[in-house]
Amino acid sequence: MGCPKTLTIDGVEFIPKSKEMAEDKDLGKYVIVRTYTAGVFAGYLESRKGQEVVLRKARRIWYWDGASSLSQLAMEGTKNPDNCKFPCEVERIELLQTIEIIDCTEEARLSIAEVKIWKS
Repeated sequence: MGCPKTLTIDGVEFIPKSKEMAEDKDLGKYVIVRTYTAGVFAGYLESRKGQEVVLRKARRIWYWDGASSLSQLAMEGTKNPDNCKFPCEVERIELLQTIEIIDCTEEARLSIAEVKIWKS
């Protein structure tokens, strides 16, 4: 499975239902954020001001397997959840020096949520 295919009708682009972007009406859209030095996080985008991003219900993506890139992880989730290292969720995190924000599909959000909490 590759990146989602779209269909354009009369100038309007449609994404297949199974690939709809994940969103919680109370929390906003679910995204993966890559920062300059703090790493990668997945969570609900609360706000963004320049390179400063606030996420709610966020997990650090310390190590992932089963996706060749963050783009694939955001579209399809992980194919190898047992090999991933995602620590526990935090209620809120402020991230500085954000260099990338990728919208996640519902499929990816569910996949990330299902990865067991990694502890040392």
